[in-house]
Amino acid sequence: MEMRSLDHVNVRTSRLEEMVAWYGEVLDMHPGFRPDFSFPGAWLYAAGKPIVHLVFVEKQPEVTDTQLEHFAIGATGLGGFVERLKAKGVEYRPAEIADAGIVQINIWDPDNNHIHIDFPLEEAAGLDL
Repeated sequence: MEMRSLDHVNVRTSRLEEMVAWYGEVLDMHPGFRPDFSFPGAWLYAAGKPIVHLVFVEKQPEVTDTQLEHFAIGATGLGGFVERLKAKGVEYRPAEIADAGIVQINIWDPDNNHIHIDFPLEEAAGLDL
């Protein structure tokens, strides 16, 4: 067996509608097909693939210490993405990881899940991050 990529992340939330809206507005991920499970949720698609699965829970999970610190998504279009974040007033923290050849844009969703979007380092040239 050879594993090649992460398929999706599954996030529990009591704020399903707010999370769907945020992922749509900030990350341009939108709901699509989801099997007829016995519980509410949404599969959010990017590039035709459902990479964030949201599962509705009545009570927001209490997080005191988490095992999963973040999830990351590779992307292109750094300049447009940063402009979108600025226009929407979304706080972000950029980090150049030169020896990996990437620029990370670190953001947090409404439930405070840490996500970093990774862009090719050359896309940062001349940008005010």
